[in-house]
Order: sequence, then C-alpha cells, then structure tokens
Amino acid sequence: MEKIASGKLIPWIMSVLVLVLLTPLHSGASPLSFELTYAKKAWGGPFTGRVYVMLSSGNPRGLLSGPDWFNPEPFFALDVVGWKPGEKLVLNSAALAFPLAMKDVREGEYIVQAVLDRNLGGRSFATSPGNVFGIAAPKKLSGAEGGLVSVTLDQVYQERPAPQVSGVQNFRLKSQLLSDFSKRDVFLRAGVVLPASHNQSPERTYPVVYEIPGFGGNHLMAAGRVGAPFTRLGETEAAWVVLDPDCPNGHHVFADSQNNGPFGQALVEELIPALEKQFRVGGSRGSRLVTGHSSGGWSSLWLQVRYPDIFGGVWSTAPDPVDFHDFQRIDLLSPKANLFFDSAGKIRELSRNRRGKALTFRDFSKMEDVMGRGGQLGSFEAVFSTRGVDGKPVQMWDRTTGQVELKTAQSWQHYNIAKILDDRWKELGPKLNGRLHVFCGTEDTFYLDGAAILLRDTLQKNKAKAVVEMIPGADHGSFMTRGFREKMSLRMEQVLRANRAGAVP
Repeated sequence: MEKIASGKLIPWIMSVLVLVLLTPLHSGASPLSFELTYAKKAWGGPFTGRVYVMLSSGNPRGLLSGPDWFNPEPFFALDVVGWKPGEKLVLNSAALAFPLAMKDVREGEYIVQAVLDRNLGGRSFATSPGNVFGIAAPKKLSGAEGGLVSVTLDQVYQERPAPQVSGVQNFRLKSQLLSDFSKRDVFLRAGVVLPASHNQSPERTYPVVYEIPGFGGNHLMAAGRVGAPFTRLGETEAAWVVLDPDCPNGHHVFADSQNNGPFGQALVEELIPALEKQFRVGGSRGSRLVTGHSSGGWSSLWLQVRYPDIFGGVWSTAPDPVDFHDFQRIDLLSPKANLFFDSAGKIRELSRNRRGKALTFRDFSKMEDVMGRGGQLGSFEAVFSTRGVDGKPVQMWDRTTGQVELKTAQSWQHYNIAKILDDRWKELGPKLNGRLHVFCGTEDTFYLDGAAILLRDTLQKNKAKAVVEMIPGADHGSFMTRGFREKMSLRMEQVLRANRAGAVP
C-alpha cells in the first residue's frame, strides 16, 4: 500500500469522512422496479397498449383477476408503444400506481404478476382471453430497497371452460350487429337452464326468465340456477337463462351505446330469437320475463322499459342508480355536483362500511385510472357518455378535482330510467302497468336506495301499478334469501298466468 505523506493525511481523512456520510447505509440497495420481457412464443408483437405489474401477499394461486375493491394490493401500469418480444421494459416510480407509489410498497413477501393487455374482448385487464402474462415466485420486496425484479411474460390466458352441469346448456352466438360495430368477432353468450320435463315434451314451449348478473358476473352463474325456485315458478315449469353482460369496458347493461355498441338491439334481434327457437322457450312477450341484481338490476329494468313489447315483466333487485338526481347520493344534474366531495367539502363515500372500511369515490376513481378499463365507474361512462373525438367515452367528472362535467351529465339523461318513465308514462303506462317490480334495501351497501326511492315517488306520482319495495335494514344483498326468491318466483307465476289470460294483475 502506498504511504500517505503526513501533510496530506488530514485532507485525506476529511474526504473519506464526507464519502462515508454521503453513502446510504444499505450500500448496493436500490428502489423497487420491475424489468419485463415477453416471449415471442406467447405473442409475436409488437405491442402498443397498457402493461401491468400486480403484487399479491396472500394469493396462493398466484393468478390475480384484478384489484380487490375493498382491499386493493399494490399494482402499477405503463402505456407503451411498439414493445417487441425479448425487449426489456422497466416499470419504475414513473409508472401509474395504486393504492400507493412503488417506492412506498411495504416490506413483505409478494407474488409478482405481469400482464400485457391485448384487450381482445374480456372485461378484466388481468384475465382477458389472449392476454400475455407471467408470474414470479414469491419474493421478499420493499419499495425502498426492493431492487430490480425480473418477470418473463410467457403464458397466454385462456378462459376457463364452462362447467358441465346437468340441466345446463351453454349457448353462443356471433352477433353481426356487434361485430360490425367493433370490427372484430363479438359473441353473445348465455347459460340455459331447462326444466326437468323438457326432453320428454318435444312439442311443448316453456316460458322463460332472462337473468342479467351484476358487475363481474356472467353466464357461468347458470350452474347455480337448476331447480326451484328458478325452473319451477310455483306450479309452472320455466326455462331460466343467464346472460353474459361482460365487455371490455366493464358491464354493458344491454343498452345500446356509442362506446360499447348496440347490445340491447343485438339481444332482442339476434340472441333471443335464435335461443328461443333452439330451446323451445319464450316466443312472446307474455311468456318472457326478465330479472337481475345490481348492475343487472339496472339492466333488467332498462330492458323492460326500453322494450315493453318484448318482455312481460321485470324483477329488478338493488339496481344501479335509476334516477341520476341521486347517483349514489350525488345529484349529477346540479351545477356544483362533485364526485369526490360533498357540499361541505367532506370526502364522499361510495359505499357504507364493510369489514371496517368504506370506499370513497376519489380512491375508486384513482384505482380505475390505473386499471384503464373494466372498472365500475368507467363502465357507467362507457354506457351513458357519448364517444369523444379520441374514440373514448367522454369523461363525466374531472379526475383530479372530482367536479362533474354538467354537459356530459345532462347527456346521460337519455338513460335516466325515472325520467323516461315520468316523461313518457302516458305512452308506456298501458304496457308497463303491473309489470314493474323493484326491490332495494334501505341500507344498500353502495347507497342505491336513494335513487330507488325517487323512482318509487315518480311511479306513485303517475299512479302507476308498480311495486317498488324498500326492505328495512337490508344492505346490497342480504335480502336476497331463498325465501325472498321463492316469493319472487310465485309472483312471476302470477304474472305469467295473467299474461296468458290477457290481463296483468
């Protein structure tokens, strides 16, 4: 070792001391980031779109279908252009993030899932058919010192096949209307549950109930609809058909829209005629009922009101907002309406407490910004908003301030069910009297009870023969007991019989 002259010793010691003070205690550690590559065998590319990294601390299966609304774990997103197979892509602190920044990820063991979203038709960005993904084994990570984590995307997500359940048949039809709109093949799907006597009665036609599931549900729910109180309504045998409401923007609610396409028209002009012909069900308004819960509750009520000559009665439970003067407690038509804050400046809750935590509109909006597509709030915009010059739904609220864009909210009035009924009751009343049945808990988890009450008031004002029942103390789903379903089933039978007799009670 070279000796240091005594006159240079003190400056040398000082320089070493400064270097030590400026060096991080964990030398070599760097903030968390992710290096992604995707394999050509999974997809030839190049890729332009959104890429995601999702962390999971407690998912033994590894594959995530999207963020948990009530307990979201960290996930990140980056929009890329022309990303090629084998090319390295780094997601760092510049990526979109929710519920916290990448540098703030708490120390722990995580499974890392990376997704290349090709957006070929599925609702979830994480599990849409054809998406390319990769999963890294559990690894101890920390936002401050996680370093560079490498993930290879070398798998292609395949939609799980429909379960084979006795009495349930799966039906799939290419929609020419939707395919023309989307410039790709679009299929309508349904799970068909037939009554026990169907095979033994080849000449018989059965009444049918069409069900639209809520957000996140689809036709595979038909597996749980075998037997009473579904295919036997009191003493009447019926078919029960569960429809698929999924689309890339979320839940299309079977409403024609500028962004999703003509889903209502496709249902009544393509799917229903083909399905009823094949399975010998329905065939007329009087033998065709519709029901649904939550987003499906809105859908079913919309279908009955929009197509009163197609459906002979609706049972809508806990529907999404049916009057936009109470959109989960927000009057969207007020000039000062704000999605994030109430008139006193208090942060708005989107849900009542569940498991000790309530959702807020602001956090939910932030989460959906990172998701990019397939979220519940964005789903409303996709259905109700016009199509912007950029090809995307026109935004109804400012993503930073929460301020409602009044012009956009006013354009939503075309889908305001209470307003439609109020404005057109003279025309619609004779077709809808005795056919509207709406049920909602007074303590709905997502504050949907307020709009249901406004709908009840609108119908009462017009002296409508309709049922809007508010169930004391019930939340979003607690009233959906077997006993409730059995009562609903008996009422369905009464309406079917009255339809056959030519008069709804």
